[in-house]
Formats: sequence, structure tokens, C-alpha cells
Amino acid sequence: MITPCLPHQNNIQQIGYKLLSMLDFQGKKAENVEKTLVSACLWNDSIENKSSAYNVSPQTVRNYAEEQGVEVVEKLLEQVRKISLDTLKGEKEIDISIDWTTKTWYGKPVEGLGSSEKGNSWNYATATTKHDGKVLLLAFVTQVNGMTKDDIVKILVEQVVAMGFKIRLIVLDAGFYTVDVLNFISQFNYIIGVPVGDVKVYEEFDGEYMTNSKRHKKDEQVKFRLLVYSREKMKRKKEKVVYFARATNLDLPKKEVLKLYNKVRSPIETSYRNIKAFLPFTSSTKFVFRMLIFVLAMAFYSLYTVFKSVVGREEFRSLLVLLFPEDLLNLENSLFNSLKTLINTIDLFLRR
Repeated sequence: MITPCLPHQNNIQQIGYKLLSMLDFQGKKAENVEKTLVSACLWNDSIENKSSAYNVSPQTVRNYAEEQGVEVVEKLLEQVRKISLDTLKGEKEIDISIDWTTKTWYGKPVEGLGSSEKGNSWNYATATTKHDGKVLLLAFVTQVNGMTKDDIVKILVEQVVAMGFKIRLIVLDAGFYTVDVLNFISQFNYIIGVPVGDVKVYEEFDGEYMTNSKRHKKDEQVKFRLLVYSREKMKRKKEKVVYFARATNLDLPKKEVLKLYNKVRSPIETSYRNIKAFLPFTSSTKFVFRMLIFVLAMAFYSLYTVFKSVVGREEFRSLLVLLFPEDLLNLENSLFNSLKTLINTIDLFLRR
């Protein structure tokens, strides 16, 4: 279906070709499978629903993903890293934030693969950095049963270092607070969230603290600077003082450390929201399939960051929907009018 009333469609198609080229399935139905996956991401819909539009069965899509998924994931991750490296060209030192997000499904548990005890969810961990207003994905790992928190941090840090960057500061939330993680990140400048219940300090505090883990020997304990601060929160129409804690090895004023923690860590939450906005659904509980669609959503997010300065996320999504004719029947006429300005904007951006 061609829409000649919309200007500069060749440039828009270049984005679509980039999306499809990031997938590299082999086989007779490869193109149909790729379009199904991309379309499901754009519509934030189920892969099973979108497959019929491209004359391929849901089972065929699942078979391709399960048989070739590992190789395709590696190539997608290469593209994600390339986008980030191009954006960070010239940068030698960076601040990174590490965190994980959980994706839960409902149905039959998959034992031995999911990171939850019941096997109904998997954790995906990433390392990101913020540059020029863009939150860039640098490293990725899927947490599976048996993988410790320090394993996750080590894998992500190794990936970042392998990209040629020196880590200026590493920031983690309280979910990573363990002696083993602290021992590892102590080689860097760091700030990590601390569960107040673990340190049992319920007052404003700025001083030295030593871990007292029963699982570790005395010489394995970690000494750090502990910062505790309070915040008033409304609970059942009453104000209640809540305490938060941070561990760090930075020699900066308390307020500056707390501000730096929020500055570096907050963007990673935004990145997960944006990734999930492109994440399709599937009834499959296969590990490789679910990893594939999450990494594909990461690739969409990375492409979106390139155009973030000229177009919003939902506008970016709506614009790319035009590249998949089978789905145009679902669009309302008003969408075409709203996209005319967007297409001109993207065209001007691409001509820079």
C-alpha cells in the first residue's frame, strides 16, 4: 500500500530497512517472521495476533525464534552497542547505572530457567549511561537460577570495559547490596542503595560502617561510608518519617553524593519503561524466545534514542507503523494527518 500524500517516504523506509536488517533469520519464511516480530513490537501486541497478517503461523514464528534465537540475539546486541558507541564517540570515561527489571507471565512455570523460585518471571539486567540527554544501553545479561548478584554486576562491568570505557562512577540500587558486590565494586568509585533494615540506623547519619554478614569471614567484611537521610511521606493521611541509606567511597558532601546517586540511577528506570513500551507479548515460555523479544525491544529503544531530540516515543512508533501495510487497516484516518509533520521533521533530521 502506497501513500503518495506523505512526503519523503524513502527516508522513512530507510529506518524500516534498518529495523529489519537488525534481525537476521535464515529460511524460507524468514522475512515473514521478521515482519511479524517487528510489527508486534510496534503495536505492543502479541506475536500470535500479528503472525496472521504476514501469512505465517504462530508456531512457525516460535520455531524460528527457538532454533535461531541465540545467534539473532547476539547480532541485535551488537547493533545496540554500535548505536551507543556511535553516540559516545570520543568519550573515554563514563558513569554507569546497573539495575534489573522483571518480566512476569502467567501460565505453566518453567523450572530451572526463570530467576524466580516459581519460574514465572525472568530478570533482565542492563548497564546504561546518560549522554547528551540520551540513556544509552551498554551491556545486557539475563539472570537465571543459580546466578548471584555479584555475577550479574561482574558480567555487565566486563562488557562495558570491553567496549573501551573507563568507569568513572558505578551506581546500583539496594537490590544489589551484598558483601560480594561491595567487595567487587570497591575498585571503582561507587554509590549503592542500602536497605535501612540491614544497617538498622534510623536517624540522619554520615559516618563509617562495617558490614556484619554471617555468611562471610571477618576479613571478608567491607568498610564503607554510610549515609542515612530521612524523607516525610504521607501514609493514611498522616505524615511519617522514612529513612533511606546509601553506601559510597566518595569523598564529597552528603548532599552532593545523594544528588549524584539520583542523577545517575534515575534514567535507567526510564529506559526500562521505554523498552517495555516496545515489548511484544507471546504465549511461549521458551527461554530463548522471551530473551529474543526483550532484546528486540531494546533494539527498538536504542533506535528511538537516536531520534529522541526530534520526535517523541509514541510519535516514533506511529511513524514506523506506516512501514507495515498489513497493519494500516487498524489505523484511524486522524493518524495520517498527525504524522505529516513528523515525517517532515524526521526527513530534516536525516538530511543533517
